[in-house]
Amino acid sequence: MTTTYNCMADDERTAGLAHARRAILEKKCVVFPTDTVYGIAADAFSPQAVTMLLVSKGRSRSMPPPVLMPRLNALDGLATDVFPEARKLAEAFWPGGLTLILHAQPSLDWDLGDTKGTVALRIPADEVAQELLTLTGPLAVSSANRTGQAPAQTAFEARSQLAESVEVYLEGGFRPVEGTDALPSTIVDATSRPLRVVREGAVSLERLREVVPGLLDINGHAAGADAAAAPADDEPAGDEPADVEPAVDPVADESEGGKAPRAE
Repeated sequence: MTTTYNCMADDERTAGLAHARRAILEKKCVVFPTDTVYGIAADAFSPQAVTMLLVSKGRSRSMPPPVLMPRLNALDGLATDVFPEARKLAEAFWPGGLTLILHAQPSLDWDLGDTKGTVALRIPADEVAQELLTLTGPLAVSSANRTGQAPAQTAFEARSQLAESVEVYLEGGFRPVEGTDALPSTIVDATSRPLRVVREGAVSLERLREVVPGLLDINGHAAGADAAAAPADDEPAGDEPADVEPAVDPVADESEGGKAPRAE
C-alpha cells in the first residue's frame, strides 16, 4: 500500500525513512526530495527494481537512470579510471548540483539500462536525501514524474503522476524553493580529456573553471575561445543547424549523447 510521510515532522520523518529503506530492500520504488526536484528511486543493484522505476516513469532501457550516492568515498567503488580533474570537481562541488559522467566500475553487478559502460553520479545536498542514501547506499534515481510531464517539486505532485507504482512518498516541502522553477544540476562528461560540460545548470561554468581551467563549455570551446569561435557580424552563420543536446532529467542529472543515462 502506498504511504506518504511528512518529513518536516521528526516522528514521521523517522518512520518514513525506515519504511523507505524496507521498500528499497524489497525492490520497490520510493519518492524523496533532492536539492533540485523530487526523485523516484530504486535499488541500483537490482535489475528488477530498476525496471520497475523505468516502467513507473513510462520509459525504456535506452533512457537509464543516474545514480545518487551518500559519500565521496563511494566514488571509486562505482566508477573507474577517474581523472584527477574529475576528482577535483567532485571534491569541490559534492554534495551539490554537479553530475559527473564516468566510466562505470565493470566489477559491479548492476544493470541500469543501455549506458554503454558509463554512469552518471552525484551526491545531493539535501538532508532527507542524504539520510535515505546513508540507510540504503547508492540508488538509481530519476525525476519523479511520468516521461514528458513536468518534474515534481513536491511529493504530492509526484504522487499525482506516479500513484500506486511507488511504495513510499517522503514529503519534504518544495524543491528547490517554493515559487521558483526547478534548477537542474550541471553535467560534466568526465569520460575523456579534456572534460566537457554537456548541460549547464546549478553550478556555473565560471565556478567549474576555477577548479579545472581547461574544462570545455557546452559547445566544446576552451576558456577564451568562445569569442574566436563566434562568426563576425557580417559573416553568415551557415545553413546547417547547430547540434542540439537532448533534454535531460533535472534530478538526475542524467547525461546525453548515448553516453550515460538520458532522459526526457
